[in-house]
Amino acid sequence: MVSKRILILALAASVALPGGRAAADFADGLVGGIVGGAVSGIIVNESAKARERKRSTTVTRSTPKRTYRAPSNSVARQQVREEQTALNYFGFPAGSPDGVRGRNTRNATSQFQAHMGYPATGYLAEYERQFLISSYYRAQSSGAVTAQLVAQRGQGTRGLLHAYRDEAAGVPAYTAAPAPAAQTQRTSPVMAAVPEAAKVPQSAGALPNFMASGGDGPSLASHCNQVSLITNSNGGFVTEASLSDARFALNEQFCLARTYAIAEGETMAASLNGVTPEQLEEQCRAFGPAMRDYVSALSLSERSDVIQDVRGFVLQSGQSPAQLAGTAKICLSVGYRIDNMNVALGSGLLLTALGEEAYGELMGHHLNEGFGTTRRADLAVTWYEGAVNAVENGAQAVFAPGDSSRNALLRKAVFQSRGANAAPSQETVQPASTLPTFSLD
Repeated sequence: MVSKRILILALAASVALPGGRAAADFADGLVGGIVGGAVSGIIVNESAKARERKRSTTVTRSTPKRTYRAPSNSVARQQVREEQTALNYFGFPAGSPDGVRGRNTRNATSQFQAHMGYPATGYLAEYERQFLISSYYRAQSSGAVTAQLVAQRGQGTRGLLHAYRDEAAGVPAYTAAPAPAAQTQRTSPVMAAVPEAAKVPQSAGALPNFMASGGDGPSLASHCNQVSLITNSNGGFVTEASLSDARFALNEQFCLARTYAIAEGETMAASLNGVTPEQLEEQCRAFGPAMRDYVSALSLSERSDVIQDVRGFVLQSGQSPAQLAGTAKICLSVGYRIDNMNVALGSGLLLTALGEEAYGELMGHHLNEGFGTTRRADLAVTWYEGAVNAVENGAQAVFAPGDSSRNALLRKAVFQSRGANAAPSQETVQPASTLPTFSLD
C-alpha cells in the first residue's frame, strides 16, 4: 500500500512539474530508486540468510575438533604409550600404542583393573600403573622363566599378573621344575635387607657365591610390586603429614623414582634412529663391568670419595659430559627395566658425578635397602642429603617434578631412619674402560 501511494504521488508530481523531459527524468529516477531499494532489500535479506547458513555450517564443523583432539608429544604421551604396550601384552586390547588415551585404551584399562580386583575406572592410579609396567618389564626380561610361569598358571599372559601379585603377597607359588644347580631362587620381602641364602651343596674345590650381582640378586621389580600392593591397601602414598613408617615411605619414593627413570630413558631412546631395544640392552650391559668397582665402593667409601673417583673416570672416558649424561639416562632406564642393578647404579653414579645431583637420591635408596650393593643406611644419608639440598637450592627435580611436597617428605623420612655410622674403606678404585655411547643429536 505504501508503494502504491508513493507511485501515485510521483505521477501527480510529474504532471505538476514544468517541462516534460525534467518530469520524465524525475519519475524515472524515483521509480528507479524504489526498484533499487527493493532489490537492495532482497540482497540484504539474502545476505542475512547466507550468514545464517554459514554460522550453522561453522558450528556443525567445529564439533569434531574437540572429539579428536590428541595430546602433545610429551612425557605424558610416552607414559600412555607404555601403558598401552603393557596392556596389549597382558591380553587387554588397547589398540595401537599411539600415546592417546582413547576409548580402546580406557576399556582395556578397565578390563585390567577388573582382572586385578581394582575399581574399574578406566584410568590407572599410580600404584596400579607401577604394578602394570613393572610386571611387563619383568615378564619381558625373564625369558624362559616367563614361559614356564605362563604354562603353570594358565590364562595366558594374564596369569602372570596374578602370579606376580601372589608372590608379592607371600602366597605360595605353584610347584615348578627344579632350577639348575648353578642358580638359586630368592624372594624379596618388602622390608628385607639381605635375602637369606639357601644352603646348596658345593663340590670340593668350588667356592660358593650366593651374593653374585648382575641379575642373580633380589629383584627390585618384585620389591616394587610388593610396595605397590601395600600402597594400594593404604589408599595411596604416604605424605609428610601421614608419615609414621619412614622406611616404607622411602621405599614408596624409591619405586616412584624408578618408574620415572624408566619413562625418561624410554622417551630419549625413542629419538634414536636405527637402534632396537635389544641393541640398547646389549650396549647398556657394558655399564656393568665398566662401573663395577665404583658400585662396589658405594658401601665402602664416603659419598665425596666415590664421586671424586667417578669424575676421574669421566675425564679418562674420552666422551663429552653431555654425551655421557644422555647415554647414562638411557642406560639407567634399561638397567631398571631389565632388573640389572649394576647397570642402574653405574648410570646413576655417572649422572650424579656429572653434576645432576638430584639423581644421587637413587644411591641413597639402594644403600638404604641393599639392592645392588651391601645395605648401609648410614652411608645412604649423605646421598639423600645431597639430592634434597640440590633441589632445594634450585636444581631441577627429576622424579615427580610436579609434586612440590616430595622433597620435604624425603627430608623428614631420611632423618627419621638414620642408621649407625661405619668407617669408610681405603680401597683404591681403578677406572674401567668400555662404555656405550648414543648420539642424541
